[in-house]
Amino acid sequence: MTPTSEFEGVVGSSWRESTPWWPPDPVVPTDAPNVVIVVLDDVGYAQLGCYGSDISTPNIDAVAVGGVQLANFHTTGLCSPTRACVLTGRNHHTNAMGRIADLALGYPGYYGDIPRENGFLPEILAEHGYASIAVGKWHLTPEDETHAAASRASWPCGRGFQRWYGFHGGEVHQFVPTIWQDNTAVDPPRRPEEGYHLSEDLADRAIRYLGEIRTAEPDKPFFAYFATGACHSPHHAPPEWIDRYKGQFDEGWDVWRDKTFTRQKAMGLIAPNTQLTPRPSWVPEFSSLRAEDQAVAARFMECFAGYLSHADAQIGRVLDFIDQLGEADNTIVLVMSDNGASAEGGMKGSINDARIHNGEPAGRRELRARINEIGTESAHNNYPWGWTMAGNTPLRRWKREVHEGGVADPCVIKWPRAISARGEIRHQFTHAIDVLPTILESIGIVAPEKIRDVEQSPIEGTSFSYLFNDANAPGQHTTQYFEMFGSRAIHHDGWKAVTFKPLAHMYDDGLDPEAPFADDVWELYHVAEDFSEVNNLAAAEPERLAAMVELWWREARQHQVLPLDNRPMAALLNPRRPFSDRRRAVFWPGGEVLPEQVGISVYRRNHTITAPISVGDSLPPAGVLLALGTVLGGWSLHLLDGRVRYVSNFLGSNVTVIESDEIVTPGAHTVGFSFSTQGEGGIVTLWLDGKVVGEGSIERVTLFRHSISGAGYTCGWEQGPAVGPGYQAPFRCTAQIQKVIVEVDGPIVHDPKAEFDAIMAEQ
Repeated sequence: MTPTSEFEGVVGSSWRESTPWWPPDPVVPTDAPNVVIVVLDDVGYAQLGCYGSDISTPNIDAVAVGGVQLANFHTTGLCSPTRACVLTGRNHHTNAMGRIADLALGYPGYYGDIPRENGFLPEILAEHGYASIAVGKWHLTPEDETHAAASRASWPCGRGFQRWYGFHGGEVHQFVPTIWQDNTAVDPPRRPEEGYHLSEDLADRAIRYLGEIRTAEPDKPFFAYFATGACHSPHHAPPEWIDRYKGQFDEGWDVWRDKTFTRQKAMGLIAPNTQLTPRPSWVPEFSSLRAEDQAVAARFMECFAGYLSHADAQIGRVLDFIDQLGEADNTIVLVMSDNGASAEGGMKGSINDARIHNGEPAGRRELRARINEIGTESAHNNYPWGWTMAGNTPLRRWKREVHEGGVADPCVIKWPRAISARGEIRHQFTHAIDVLPTILESIGIVAPEKIRDVEQSPIEGTSFSYLFNDANAPGQHTTQYFEMFGSRAIHHDGWKAVTFKPLAHMYDDGLDPEAPFADDVWELYHVAEDFSEVNNLAAAEPERLAAMVELWWREARQHQVLPLDNRPMAALLNPRRPFSDRRRAVFWPGGEVLPEQVGISVYRRNHTITAPISVGDSLPPAGVLLALGTVLGGWSLHLLDGRVRYVSNFLGSNVTVIESDEIVTPGAHTVGFSFSTQGEGGIVTLWLDGKVVGEGSIERVTLFRHSISGAGYTCGWEQGPAVGPGYQAPFRCTAQIQKVIVEVDGPIVHDPKAEFDAIMAEQ
């Protein structure tokens, strides 16, 4: 509301002596274009068709054909930090997003909450009459702020978007996701058995929102931020999309990589003298695998390819709708990936990434036996390192690291009204922080000095609109630092100094993660001529290297990079809000999913569950009292055919069912459950009105976390896919639940650092 001091009308004693006045609406720039930013997840440099891949991505390729393709575009190497850069035009540490939002630390560059002085693109565009929507992955809010009682200040609608439909966190089950609409949890519109897939749902919602904008405001420009879950694990796709790639990857990653490299040179994406980086020693030759393991590896890649092609089709649907609106000509469309291909599936690939996090990856025998499950709702699959290496062809290393394989990524942009180039490649250095200033300059907007009375920090990116129609224009982004979990790099005038810092003893590279940062060995590459970082010139040019390293330190001090920290579990050792210290939690029936790490910690701790219920006179009671997790891991206390029943699912690999002998009769009852730890498992006792009605033992229970795909606690229902056999989610309880009380006894026994070291040793 405009302050009274700014009122330009006349206020008299009555309406006869008064003149009304209204504050003016925001002034929309002349011929203001719509803006669509599509952010893909974990898609490597070589995985789109227009970057040399044989995976079908015709709709993204059409954006490249209709505009320009950036061959030298860079990100931070990880998702949350890159997305922060895109939406603010500031570096990730300036945004307090030095790592993913879930792993915030108590230092300015790592708080996990982007400061208000770093205004978001939709906040800026709103002042110029734009309507802004966000659809898909957010991952810019710390996990302890992603629940019903949390502030919404860092959620999309708190940072300038009028509407949001999507998910928090880094990854989500694509067939049964945890979904939010604006500031409220909602159920997906369909179940997996009804053909639901998140990518299709996101496209449906984006089209709906854009249609609603056009119905209400035919001339208002819009900004659509469309962030698919693809292609982060789990690599889920409708079966028919996976089947399209049957047999396509049977030759393996080494052959695929060579063929892709040849295509990249032929299309002019990379210079003719570019060298293919050598295969790392810790990535096996595909031909060295046994035939059945080759089949598993090929299946992993078929699922990834189907997932990517299916996502491309959904992106195409959104762009087709804009064409139907008659607005494609004046719409800026930018499609990018947030980091390089992911190595989080380990050497063999993963059928359940939560098992990787718990140091319990599936072995080769299990992967062979479950090959047909890969890509389905009972798997949280991620491909092996070999495909990661190939996905970043011709570059070195991968996601989370700052060699080019982690930070050089696809980016294509078209704007038919203003970009005359068609299908041209640009080789100037660009970075994710350049996206916002490019959009503003293209529209004709100057970055504001204030947003809602908050003084704004300087934009740190450089517009790359200069290269839209001039392939030979000198690059304008000349210096850029990189840092991720202690790995560092600096790009300056076509040169790059870089050092890799291991998180643990992950690979057979002889590096010590505990070594002082001062002992890290820096490499030097003339990336203007050696894009793939093959020829290390550190020994040949020590003075240049020293100057580059000193430049990195200056940039680091300026942008809140320090202190250096290569401990990914440090956030768990020193959490912002230690919810896990709770000794008692009360759950009320029918509420939304409570994130696992926000709720009470029962991992290998003695605990009890008490549920006062009331049973009617009709059919025997059935349904969930309290559950945590899904088919990928968790537990569920429920009633089935009138009996109290408990299911323990150890990371999707071992299911134990314990149930009572007695039927719960009509009337008021108290259902009880107790767990007593014993080694890696424990003893379960089921109670009904204080009487023992069932007992059993569980060999192993989860040490650290059941799910990493958005599942959590649910009371009175289950998110699904169902934790155990005999029922289908949501399995809503037919008995009336008063409340469910969980109480724990004893300390939290897990050691995050020891667990992480064990996980990396296993990988």
